[in-house]
Amino acid sequence: MNEPLKILFVGDASSFHRTLARGLQSLGHETVVASHGGYWLNTGRDIDLRRRFKGKLGGLDLWLRLRFGLRERMKGFDVVSIAAQSFVDLKPLRKIPIFDFLKGNNRSIFNTALGTDPNYVLQSLDPSSPVRYNEFKIYGEDAPYLKANPTICDEWLTDDLLTLDRHIYGNIDGATSVLYENDVALRRTLPPEKIAYTGIPIDTDALRPVELPDRPEKIRIFLGRYKNRLLEKGTDVMEHAARAIVDRYPGKAELIIVENRPYDEYLELLKSAHIVLDQLYSYTPATNALQAMSYGLNVVSGGAPEFYDFIGERELRPVLHVEPYYESVCDVLEHAVLHPEELRPRGLQGREFVVKHNDYRTVARRALDFWQRRIRIKESC
Repeated sequence: MNEPLKILFVGDASSFHRTLARGLQSLGHETVVASHGGYWLNTGRDIDLRRRFKGKLGGLDLWLRLRFGLRERMKGFDVVSIAAQSFVDLKPLRKIPIFDFLKGNNRSIFNTALGTDPNYVLQSLDPSSPVRYNEFKIYGEDAPYLKANPTICDEWLTDDLLTLDRHIYGNIDGATSVLYENDVALRRTLPPEKIAYTGIPIDTDALRPVELPDRPEKIRIFLGRYKNRLLEKGTDVMEHAARAIVDRYPGKAELIIVENRPYDEYLELLKSAHIVLDQLYSYTPATNALQAMSYGLNVVSGGAPEFYDFIGERELRPVLHVEPYYESVCDVLEHAVLHPEELRPRGLQGREFVVKHNDYRTVARRALDFWQRRIRIKESC
């Protein structure tokens, strides 16, 4: 089955589906992205699923558009891939008939496991999970995010959300994972043959490397803050550590902070950095880290041995990996500031890593291979 496919993406996060769509288009496939664009991020989409009004009126407006105005534009596709439970911004039980419409009016339906859903939360709380730390738990202890929001897990495990979760996983043709952590969580729910790891697509043509100096005189440490997700991402700890290092070495380092910027503007600002602070509680470099690495920048984030082993990478290990503690971030940043000659070689290795593992055409081929295999199995039954 090598004919061009018509592919519909419903929902998005950090422009994942939009970037994957461009990769698929470059391989000769037809794509449509329906999403709310991350609201203030304003990422690209072909069908706008934003709530246009606040409160219940916004939900009703979106529901009516989905039920009547947009139905004809979201049927007749070979593949539909939804962005986990957040594929549309409606209450959980209102999403079920939308999902059923997509399933009943298209050839196949898949889930892109990105972000949080009840399955991921249950995996995060499970003491037997191989993922030993995350935004909820750190080696069995409550993480700062959970301490500050003690009901957050219960909010993800309501009857309505669990019903939606079971309905989606019970009716999809398969699911793709984008992080090591997502893959571990999927295996709680689906058999191995229904799961494929794709990784996160990065447009390496658009994000061309910048030239880092051989030995920067003053290292620019960059932190992009999302105001409502500081504790969840560990941004507070990373900022605290970065400020401590800049105070300790004021002539050698400076801290640049940007907050809640539109997607394209954020990427332009990112290029000014030498070191980019990403996530504290991750095993896997996610979109922000991979974009920075595509530019040839250094990244402080999750680059755990389990992740590299999972993708089979033995040589390229460019992420400045940190354990989920303030002291670990301080140690990594201090070493980087005191050894500026290491930044450019590591940045070049990071670019090589992204081109090898996360180029948007490479990720698109992984997704296509999986979708086509699952469609063949479905249609032969």
